[in-house]
Amino acid sequence: MEMSQYLDMFIEESKEHIQAINDNLLVLENDPENISIVNEIFRSAHTLKGMAATMGFEDMATLTHEMENVLDQVRNHNLHVNTDMMDVIFKCVDLLETILYSIAGGGDGKEDVSAVVLLLQAILKGEPIAAVHTPAADQDSAAGEAAAASLIEEKQENLYSFDDYEITIIEQSIETGHHVYWIKTFVRDDCVLKAARAYMVYDNLESLGEIIKTTPSVEELEEEKFEKSFEIVLVSKESLEKTEKTVMNVSEIESVVVEEINLKNHRQESMRTEQQQAVPPASSVEKADREKAGKEEKTAPQAAKKATTGKTIRVDIDRLDVLMNLFSELVIDRGRLEQLARESGQSALTETVEHMSRISGDLQNIILTMRMVPVEQVFNRFPRMVRDLAKDLNKKINLEIVGAETELDRTVIDEIGDPLVHLLRNSLDHGVEHADERRAAGKPEEGLVQLKAYHSGNHVFIEVKDDGKGINREKVLKKAIDRGIVTEQGAAALTNKQIDELLFASGLSTADKISDVSGRGVGLDVVKTKIESLGGACGVDSIPGVGTTFLIQLPLTLSIISAMLVQVENEKYAVPLSSIIETAVFSPDQIMHAHQQDVIDFRGRIVPLVSLKSIFNIPDNEVRKDEDIPVVIVRKGDKMAGLVVDSFIGQQEIVLKSLGKYLVNAFAISGATILGDGQVALIIDCNALIK
Repeated sequence: MEMSQYLDMFIEESKEHIQAINDNLLVLENDPENISIVNEIFRSAHTLKGMAATMGFEDMATLTHEMENVLDQVRNHNLHVNTDMMDVIFKCVDLLETILYSIAGGGDGKEDVSAVVLLLQAILKGEPIAAVHTPAADQDSAAGEAAAASLIEEKQENLYSFDDYEITIIEQSIETGHHVYWIKTFVRDDCVLKAARAYMVYDNLESLGEIIKTTPSVEELEEEKFEKSFEIVLVSKESLEKTEKTVMNVSEIESVVVEEINLKNHRQESMRTEQQQAVPPASSVEKADREKAGKEEKTAPQAAKKATTGKTIRVDIDRLDVLMNLFSELVIDRGRLEQLARESGQSALTETVEHMSRISGDLQNIILTMRMVPVEQVFNRFPRMVRDLAKDLNKKINLEIVGAETELDRTVIDEIGDPLVHLLRNSLDHGVEHADERRAAGKPEEGLVQLKAYHSGNHVFIEVKDDGKGINREKVLKKAIDRGIVTEQGAAALTNKQIDELLFASGLSTADKISDVSGRGVGLDVVKTKIESLGGACGVDSIPGVGTTFLIQLPLTLSIISAMLVQVENEKYAVPLSSIIETAVFSPDQIMHAHQQDVIDFRGRIVPLVSLKSIFNIPDNEVRKDEDIPVVIVRKGDKMAGLVVDSFIGQQEIVLKSLGKYLVNAFAISGATILGDGQVALIIDCNALIK
C-alpha cells in the first residue's frame, strides 16, 4: 500500500490520540479505580498502535502494544494503578510524542524504546521497576496458541448475518456454480503489523474471486480496529482447500477457518446459534474479553460510523492560507472598485459595487471563521506540564481551565503557546507556595492556578491566575535597582501597579537561585515582546497574600485588520484601530514642551507627541505654522503617545502584507497594504513608537 498520501492524516489523528491519552491519564491519576477511563486510554492506545503498524512505524507500534498489555491487565483487575505505573506510562506518552514529532519533521520515526518496553514488561509481571527482566516469550506464545485453539473450537457458534442485497448476491452466485466461503482468519499474538497482514489476506483472496462482506469493515481493518481475528465472505470458483492455502501463505497468520455457506440452512443455523448464545462458553477467551468490554465495545463501531458521517471535514491549513491570500487580493480589488465607482458617478456601477462589497464582507466573515480554532488546542498540553512541574517543585497544584472553547485565528494560536508556558511556570514557581507555607497562611494545601480565556469585542483575553503569595514588591524593586532598570529616586515615585509591571523588564528575575524552572533572567520580558509583536498587550495585577493575575489581550485575527488611514505629506500610512484611543485636532497654542519633547494635555494626562514626518524622514514640502494639528492618540498598555499627521483619510479594512525578508528590521513598520488606488501604504507599529 502507498502510505505517503495518508501521512498527514496519520500525524493529525495521532496527535489527537496522544492528547486524549495524556488527558485521561491525568484523570486516572486522581481516580485510580475508574475502569471506564482505563478503557478510554486502552482504546486510544489500541487505535494508535493500529495506525502506526499500518504506516510501518514499528517502534511506535511496539511501544503502544506493550502499553496495551499493561492497560488490559488493569481493566481486567489483575493490576492496580500506582505511582510507578503512572510515571512509566507518562514516559511512554513522552516517547510517543518524540516519535510523532520526528515523523512530522520528515524523520523515519525510529526511536530506542527498549528501556521503556522493559519497564512495562516488569509492571506486567508484578516485578519492582528496578528489577527489569526480558519476558518469557515461550509462555506468551503458548498462551496465544491456547487462546487461538479455543477460538477455533467455537467456529460453529459464529453467526454470520446478511442483508437482503447480500443474500441475493449469494443466491445468484450459488446458482451460477460459484462457491461462497465464510473465512475467519486468526493473526498471531506477536504480530505487530496486523492491519498490513489483514490487507495482504484481503488482497490474496480478492485474486480468487469477489469479496462481498468483511467483519469488521474494510475501513476498520485498515485502522486495525480488530483484536485477533477478522471475517471475510468470498464468492469464488476455487476449492475450499486452495482458499485456505491462499490465506495461510501470508506470514504471521496463526490459523484460518473456511466454511462453505449454505443459505438453505442459514435461517435454521441462525436460530440455533441465538439459542446457544444464552449460555456463554467458559473456554472462550475472546468472548470473555468481549463481555468485560460491555456495551461500549459493541457501540464503538456505530459511534465511529456516526462520526465519519458528520458535518465536518478536515482541511489542510495550507489550503486555508491560500484561500485567505486570494481573498486578500479580492479585498484590495474591492477597494479599487469602490474608488472607481465613486469617481465615475454612475449609479448602476455604484449599486453593483455596493452589493459586491456586502457579499464579499459576508465571505470575509466566513473565511475568518474557518480559520478560527479553539484555544483548547494550546491549553490541552498544560495539565500534563503542570502535573510534572508540581511534582518537581514538590507542590500540590490544581490547574483549572476555563473557556477552552474560545476561538482565535490559527496564526495567533501558533504563537501563544510559549508565552503561556512562561506565565504558568512563573505562577507555579514564584506564585503558589509550598504546602507548609499555605497551611501557615490559613490556605488549603493545594494551590489553584486558573487558565481562563474569553472574548471581549474584537479581542480575546487570556488570564493566568494563581492564589499564591502575590508579588514581593520590595524584592522586585531591589532587583530592578541592582540591575539599573530604575534609579533609587525613580523607584520611590513608582505606584504598586508600576512596580508589578517591572516584572516584564528585560533580564529581571526574583529567583534566589538558578534552576531548571527559573532564575536565568529570561521569561516575562520574552512574553511581553511576543504578545506585543502579535498586536496584543499584557499586564499584571497582584494582591500580596491573595494571588497574582497575568492578563493577555490578543487580536482575533492578524490577516485582515481595521485601520485608520492617515496622510503625511504625499505618503499614506495605516494605523491599526486596535492601538487607537481617539483622533483629535489640536491648535498650535495647545502644544506644550516638556523634557525636550512636545506634549499635549489629553484629558488630564500629559501625552508626548511623535511626529511621523521626523520618524520616517519625510521631506517637508510646505510650512504649516498656524494650522491645526491632527493627532492620533495611540496606546501600548498604560502608556500613550500622540502621532502627528497632516490629515485623516478615514477608516478602512486593510490586508496585512509582509515587507519580505530584506526589510525585516524596518523601524516602527509592521507591514504594508495595497490601497484602492494602487498605492502602497505602510502599516505603523505603534508599540515600537511608544517608549
